Amino acid sequence: MKTLNGQSLKLLFLSGSNNLYNHYPEVDALNVFPVPDGDTGMNMNLTLTSGSKEIQNRNDENASEISKVFSRGLLMGARGNSGVITSQIFRGFSKGLNDVAEIDALTFSAAFQKGVEAAYKAVVNPVEGTILTVIRESSQFLADKVKDNMSIEKCLDLMLQEARESLKRTPELLPVLKEAGVIDSGGAGLVRILEGMRVAAGGGFVERSQATATELVNNLAEDEEDGYLLDFVLKLSEDKKTFNANRFVNILSTNGSDLLVDTEGDILKVHIQVLNPGDILNYAQQYGEFLKVQLLNLKTQNSDEQFSFIDEESAKEKKEYAMIGVSSGEGIEQFFREVGISVIVKGGQTMNPSSEDFVSAIKKANAKNVFIFPNNSNIVMAASQACEMVDKEGVNVYVIPSKTIPQGISSAITFNPELDAEENFRCMKAALKNVKSGEVTYAIRDTEYNGLKVKKDDYIGIYEKEIVVDNPDKIEALMFLLDKMVDNESSIITILVGQDVDEKTLEKVTDKVTEKYSDLDLDIREGNQPVYSFLVGVE
Repeated sequence: MKTLNGQSLKLLFLSGSNNLYNHYPEVDALNVFPVPDGDTGMNMNLTLTSGSKEIQNRNDENASEISKVFSRGLLMGARGNSGVITSQIFRGFSKGLNDVAEIDALTFSAAFQKGVEAAYKAVVNPVEGTILTVIRESSQFLADKVKDNMSIEKCLDLMLQEARESLKRTPELLPVLKEAGVIDSGGAGLVRILEGMRVAAGGGFVERSQATATELVNNLAEDEEDGYLLDFVLKLSEDKKTFNANRFVNILSTNGSDLLVDTEGDILKVHIQVLNPGDILNYAQQYGEFLKVQLLNLKTQNSDEQFSFIDEESAKEKKEYAMIGVSSGEGIEQFFREVGISVIVKGGQTMNPSSEDFVSAIKKANAKNVFIFPNNSNIVMAASQACEMVDKEGVNVYVIPSKTIPQGISSAITFNPELDAEENFRCMKAALKNVKSGEVTYAIRDTEYNGLKVKKDDYIGIYEKEIVVDNPDKIEALMFLLDKMVDNESSIITILVGQDVDEKTLEKVTDKVTEKYSDLDLDIREGNQPVYSFLVGVE
């Protein structure tokens, strides 16, 4: 294949996305810390899936147009640092194809060089030994060897050759990878994308694995606490797009959970739990006409409240200020509301929200000045990217780079409505430095970290991104962690208790902490967060 038009480029993108989808659990497993929140593969997969949905049914022959639509979908769906960087790679790639109808080898190589530039610009402090290194070295390797009239297959062969070698070298560039005995997860995800693209360039196509679809549905089901239950009956029509049952199920599986599909002749019945029902309905309508649609909001549990033809938030006059916070537990949400955060974005360690989630939250906040608290280092980039995408007219958006829940709470408390937006922004950013953050979770594998032996299923205490304790008892792990965090200047301890802590254990924790730190202000409350037994803040 000497050139790519819009449709052949679409196949490359879809095949690459599907290949990552099929292997995302392997990418998730390449986690430096032995904790149950490895989500790089999931984040990259959901990012690519968002782009794929945008081009799935596009018939453009122009390569530039397909690339532009794919890039826009990636930007909106970008989750986590790895997802944002991936979206920027293809954003730069798309800009490199401006007004290009057909891509040859030289253009293909130059577009990836633009992708490298965009990715590096998007990261404030680029770190080598990551996905950035892999895309830079593989793109440069192609640029050094590409020739006029070279096939697209050969271009991808060259990129893949160097990408795999670059990935092998990541532990030498990033000591934390070497110590953990893993390669970079983001780089591994990129290699999977390139592999799928290579298959399509050679005339094949990577289909999605149903086994992976089942696992993804199960993972998404854990995080879709709100969303909607959507039931519809569709009459398939020969006048519309030809219905393919396997593809239909795969697409719906990717976008929701609890999926049930029943076909009786030309009548299709579907039940699904989903966050964006409109996307599902638009997709389904390609194949026929609806006979019945029923939608239930799981948060309100009241179907009478589901339909409104007026955007109530838009109809209201804009407030002067609003704060948005990312939360992963009911108790944390309640705490956020107490300190003035009015809009909650669902997410956290196990499921990072997308840039589109933040765009929606900004609109919902309906304020002239909006402050966002990502509360996770892997979410800051997606929030920042959303600021670039939102309509700036009449709204100023500020991202407070909070990397933990305790940081977000402490920073939000300092908000002063008497100050202007810029001064509030400076004060809230400064407040982040006054908080020490720690957490207790369980280890998913045996490992050794900085000389500390970690045993699978033990509880580990993490203080400012460093594992400081391993203990089979979660309370003992917490007390050791607190001992490391508290010093003579400490005055406040905040402990948010997770879903796995029962009432009896909570009483023991309260008694022990109160007895040992009776001279400090203590706030121990249920956060109801998953994965982490305790989230700790010390000020």
